[in-house]
Amino acid sequence: MRVIFMGTPDFSVPALEALVAAGHDIACVYTQPPRPAGRGKKERPGPVQTRAEALDLPVRHPVSLRDADAQAEFAALNADIAVVVAYGLILPQVILDAPRHGCLNIHASLLPRWRGAAPIHRAIMAGDAQTGVCIMQMEAGLDTGPVLLRGETPIAADDTTASLHDRLADMGAKLIVDALARLPSLTPKPQPEAGVSYAHKIDKAEAAIDWTRPAVEVDRQIRGLSPFPGAWFEIDGARIKALGSTLTSGSGAPGQVLDDALSVACGDGAVRLTRLQRAGKGAQDADVFLRGMPVPSGTRL
Repeated sequence: MRVIFMGTPDFSVPALEALVAAGHDIACVYTQPPRPAGRGKKERPGPVQTRAEALDLPVRHPVSLRDADAQAEFAALNADIAVVVAYGLILPQVILDAPRHGCLNIHASLLPRWRGAAPIHRAIMAGDAQTGVCIMQMEAGLDTGPVLLRGETPIAADDTTASLHDRLADMGAKLIVDALARLPSLTPKPQPEAGVSYAHKIDKAEAAIDWTRPAVEVDRQIRGLSPFPGAWFEIDGARIKALGSTLTSGSGAPGQVLDDALSVACGDGAVRLTRLQRAGKGAQDADVFLRGMPVPSGTRL
């Protein structure tokens, strides 16, 4: 098929690679414009643009798709279908209608649960037992379109947003290739009205750890916000990110370190911190972190 691919972050790259490997004709790759990054604030292309250029694919990064010229350029590609994966721009109806078979979206949740911007984070933070990927026919509403295919995966007790992100990206890549191969025989299924929830964008204010909360909630917060933005706490005024944790036994005053392995008391139960990061440093496993910054038992975080 002649495909317009629309995506920006790392999550989108496996789908682009899979479509190319499957032999589809990528008419153009649409992605967000390069952003200032690093100490020098030099403009840096996103992961999709970098990979598309390495594959010698044409790339466009319009600031908006609402003006007539951009819409005419899109329509002139004469695509069979557009595949959209975490692109980052709202698609006007004229864009949705331009490809012969419309636009398909790869969404990282089991719709209608977790429509919106941060479905992977929210699934872990809510304690969902499973999540997955849906291939959805796009329409004007926010992730409201009918679903063509879905795949499921359990959320393990040690899953972080990083590990789940990678697993779902690979699932989405396989599902979209399957969807295009079977497109004439697939029947889009409207999403049920029951069970709708919204994965609102993560606010950095959510990242501060409140040790008075139950350990199960603190553990989900840490894993759900790892690696970004990273749940954090302070030791003697120094901010530390907690990037990995597990539930453990023990009790004490909320925030009290219970042993030499960074087990920390919560409002109910305790968590053991397994991976941490100091400001300006790389992430470290707890044993390595403790060699550089001892946190004795009895310390209050």
